[in-house]
Amino acid sequence: MSESTTETWNAETNGAAPGAPAAPAAPTAGKPPARVHVTWQGEGRFEAGRPGGPTQIIDSSAKTGPSPVDTLVSALASCTAVDVVDILAKRRTPVEALTVDATAPRFAGVPARLTDVELVYHIRGAGIERVHAERAIELAVTKYCSVRDSLRADVPVTWRLELNGEG
Repeated sequence: MSESTTETWNAETNGAAPGAPAAPAAPTAGKPPARVHVTWQGEGRFEAGRPGGPTQIIDSSAKTGPSPVDTLVSALASCTAVDVVDILAKRRTPVEALTVDATAPRFAGVPARLTDVELVYHIRGAGIERVHAERAIELAVTKYCSVRDSLRADVPVTWRLELNGEG
């Protein structure tokens, strides 16, 4: 007979792995929980989305849709990009165009988790100063993006900025 193991929430470390620093305590009120519904479509394809909302195909082979890992990296890039656009808009320097190129090497073993992520922001907008765009990205990556904070702490996220065509 084999023994089964169950990982349980460690109240002393707020869920952090044994020996790891405690995760910050969750606030008692906030946004509602994220809820998604995933339906197997055959082979390695799944339809995923909020119940009653729009869906996307996630494909383990990445032939008919992004893979699960591509989806995770896309979520990180999108989450930080939303924050960057919002922060710059609050400075009254609206973004005219923004793209993010993400590269995320993976561990050679199993599981083939992300080892790090590099985000390259390409931002265009009249009146956007480099120092303000850099600060917006830094805040998005280190403070506001909930996807980033949901990744393992040992997965570094680095970034670079190309502003109005200049690196």
